Amino acid sequence: MAASTQPAGERPGAPGGTEQFLTFFCADEEFGVDILRVREIKGWAGVTQVPEAPSHVLGIMNLRGDIVPVVDLRTRFGLDRRKPDASTVLIVVSVTTPRGESTVGVCVDGVSDVHGFEAGSIKPSPDLGARDINGYVYGFVSRDAKILMLLDIDKVIGNAIQVREAA
Repeated sequence: MAASTQPAGERPGAPGGTEQFLTFFCADEEFGVDILRVREIKGWAGVTQVPEAPSHVLGIMNLRGDIVPVVDLRTRFGLDRRKPDASTVLIVVSVTTPRGESTVGVCVDGVSDVHGFEAGSIKPSPDLGARDINGYVYGFVSRDAKILMLLDIDKVIGNAIQVREAA
């Protein structure tokens, strides 16, 4: 299996020392995303559905005049969709897509906290067989006897919202 092109703990522009991640829940697992990519956290207020959108795109929302796509992280990971409730949260992130910078809402089950992890404590993905998770995992870290998956939001979401070019 090919090694990740970006070793854990060596993000471009990330100084040595502690890295900050917003942690959140999706399908009873805890994940983290670089806090510097998070623009805001919003409670669920619904979305406008878009015909023929990919199954992981819930729709779009109006964010202070900007039209922002909303991606369901559960569906993006191939899990069953959950009906939004009072704990459902949209994490609004900045991502780099093949077409440039974009703002995207990521629907998750709930937000946990912001945690700092020493760069050296972030471990690369182990070989998990046929499916290469290195495509979207920045690294793993142990916290309170649990393992958190730290996501590379550009790879998880950036490629999920590509707009097809007109024929």
